[in-house]
Amino acid sequence: MRAVVGDQLHVHSRHVDEAEKYGEILEVLGPDGEPPYKVRYSDGHEGLVFPGSDCVIEAPSQRRGD
Repeated sequence: MRAVVGDQLHVHSRHVDEAEKYGEILEVLGPDGEPPYKVRYSDGHEGLVFPGSDCVIEAPSQRRGD
């Protein structure tokens, strides 16, 4: 998994009643675009993320609603 600042992290829900999460990648801390990433989620929460198999990186042009 590789990302650049400004990409979006899309975390798919694991359960039927759980909402998907979206966050903007603010900082790439691994070498060559690899994790971990500092992410700001749509609710304003920021955190350090080591994405799992339930996550995908989306370029800004692929964001939902664009």
